[in-house]
Amino acid sequence: MKAVLRLAAIFTLVSVLNVARAADVNGSWKGAFDFQGSSVAVTIHLKSEEGKITGDVEGLPTTPAEIHDGMVAGDTVTFWVNSDYQGQTYKLVYKGKIAADQIVFDFGTEDGSWSSPLTVKKDTSEASAAPAATPATTAPAPAAVPGPASAPAAPQKAADLTGDWKGSFDLNGSPVPITFHLKNAGPAVSGTIEGMGSKPIEVKEGAIEGDTVTFWVNTDYEGQTYTLTYNGKVSGNQIAFQFGTADGSWSSSVTAARVP
Repeated sequence: MKAVLRLAAIFTLVSVLNVARAADVNGSWKGAFDFQGSSVAVTIHLKSEEGKITGDVEGLPTTPAEIHDGMVAGDTVTFWVNSDYQGQTYKLVYKGKIAADQIVFDFGTEDGSWSSPLTVKKDTSEASAAPAATPATTAPAPAAVPGPASAPAAPQKAADLTGDWKGSFDLNGSPVPITFHLKNAGPAVSGTIEGMGSKPIEVKEGAIEGDTVTFWVNTDYEGQTYTLTYNGKVSGNQIAFQFGTADGSWSSSVTAARVP
């Protein structure tokens, strides 16, 4: 009988340890969710201490968005954030299941009017960068600094939006020339768009995460004001945008090339 109880205790301990290992959410997690047919990239930074979660979410219109009431219990993690969209603040509630190196979230507005699935995977680049710094302690310190610092520089250069970008899109069978005047400082994007009215229109809530840029504008057409949301992928000297009305009633695409 004692042997049976001892085995049961061992199995229980192993199960507890496995759950604890699976529930390690510390670090950065990257993924993307679908919003009106466009892919929106996000990065979730999490830190766990005694079952409580802190951190933020990058990639939403309000970025970074601070995590509130974060908790992890077993393989379940929950929290909420506030994010502004088209001049209104929304409370987004996240509930995720942890499985090895990924978290499968179901998230959406608190009132249930909108929701989306989101699968994020742990960013291993942070972990892989750490061992590279260890051997540097045996070499002169100045030689070790440029190595790790130069690695992330390439993505930043690819995502530099500052400048003018020109293209055209189809409107009722006719091409409409358009020019984007963009400027980014860190993740924030500002600027104007010419070609969609008699005067430039201002970019609102612009943000860039990796190679994805998002923003929205208000434009007048035939006496009515429309909100157009933009989601673009940056590749070298061009941006491939998918854009359209906020309610999804109209959409189009435009590839804008950087003006030398």
